[in-house]
Amino acid sequence: MGKFLSDFKEFAMKGNIIDMAVGVIIGGAFGKIVTSLVNDMIMPVISLVTGGEGYKNLKHVIKEASADGSVQEVAINYGLFIQNIIDFIIIALSIFVALRVIIKFKKKEEAAPAAPPAPSAEETLLTEIRDLLKKDIDSKK
Repeated sequence: MGKFLSDFKEFAMKGNIIDMAVGVIIGGAFGKIVTSLVNDMIMPVISLVTGGEGYKNLKHVIKEASADGSVQEVAINYGLFIQNIIDFIIIALSIFVALRVIIKFKKKEEAAPAAPPAPSAEETLLTEIRDLLKKDIDSKK
């Protein structure tokens, strides 16, 4: 049991797992924002275009509900399906744009030329010797 727990602890504390957990949490919050965008901003505009009904209420009734309530309505709610497709497209587009911006920033960082490395101690010493020899030769002329 001790080996199992230590292996689990090692697995859980890897950087990738923690990064993934943070991504899931942020993704959940991002999903709520996009859902609100679709439900509260985009769908009301689409409702105006479709005659005020909106997509949520669109359905094909297969079997009507009974008047006494003993049998519930059976319907294909294709309006909700359309809304989920719109949610997906907006989420996918948002993630694409965000990743595209991140990739552009990474390319700019990679494209920035690195400063040339400082000369090593040997190169510095050889340069000083060369300069001294040159100075000595010039002084003898």
